[in-house]
Amino acid sequence: MKAYIVLENGQIFEGKRFGAEGDAIGELVFTTTMGSYMETLTDPCYYGQIVLQTFPLIGNYGIVTQDISSDKVQVAGYVIRDLCEAPSNFRCEGDLDSFLKKQGVVGIYGVDTRELTRIIRENGVMTAKIMSEKPTNAEMTYEIRSAVQAVATGEAKEYKAENAKYNVAVLNLGATQGIADALVKRGCNVCELPYDTVADKLLSFDALVLSAGPGDPAENVDVIKTVGAVFGKLPIFGIGLGHQVLALAAGAKTEKLKVGHRGANVPVRDINGGRVYITAQNHGYAVINDTLPAEAKLIFENANDKTCEGVEYEGKKAFSIQFQPERTAFLYDKFIEMVGE
Repeated sequence: MKAYIVLENGQIFEGKRFGAEGDAIGELVFTTTMGSYMETLTDPCYYGQIVLQTFPLIGNYGIVTQDISSDKVQVAGYVIRDLCEAPSNFRCEGDLDSFLKKQGVVGIYGVDTRELTRIIRENGVMTAKIMSEKPTNAEMTYEIRSAVQAVATGEAKEYKAENAKYNVAVLNLGATQGIADALVKRGCNVCELPYDTVADKLLSFDALVLSAGPGDPAENVDVIKTVGAVFGKLPIFGIGLGHQVLALAAGAKTEKLKVGHRGANVPVRDINGGRVYITAQNHGYAVINDTLPAEAKLIFENANDKTCEGVEYEGKKAFSIQFQPERTAFLYDKFIEMVGE
């Protein structure tokens, strides 16, 4: 069945439908990740976004529920070039088309993803719509609002460690399972708390982790106030959106990037040692370096565009990173050491 992806600038690309029926509207972004499409589809950071994969073949190893980042598909729509309809992998539990149908997510394949990527790189992220019928009027408006509230719902969750040394709170702004797993592995009892948890509750723990999440960080006014109330009173580790929220609580400002950083091969330079780490990232906003307060020390920067990738707050027992910490696990160790002190 034919399908169309329509951009807000009026350009239209024809392809074929897969996944659920119906239309989908969202902010069109691209990711350069070559694999890990299960993690991409279920990452809460993609809330409200139509995700375009620059790697051409998707679905080749099928559906692997062990690789999911959250309990459901979070993307608003999915755009790929080639759809593998006969996946082959010893962990395969089904095919991508059936999975998206079950999740109610619209997809389109057979489009020129290279040209679409060029358009986004030149013009910036933009609103797009996946449709069954070719439109006569391409005008559309869309804005991602209340993103954290949409993905961080639910009750508190607890994860217990054997011979636990510390009790750590994770403020859920769109958290993935990886944060709790990493902390439990390091001897922490973890309590994942809703985004609207009050400051007094957070102060009852030994330390606090601010999770990654979607949307405009400055929109989370109440969360920023809460973080500001506990800032300097207990050790804090911010990740992704949590990094941005911590900076805003400290008095810095954030800005929306033209295309954002989304992929598994984003180079980040350690300011102190000069070493470059290849990181996984998924964000459209960044902390503005020049607005950081005096006690904030830049510790990581993006090797491509020099944007802020990590900050340490001297005398506050707090630091944060923009990228995902799984490949730089020593940062979790640094956090645990900070808690121990």
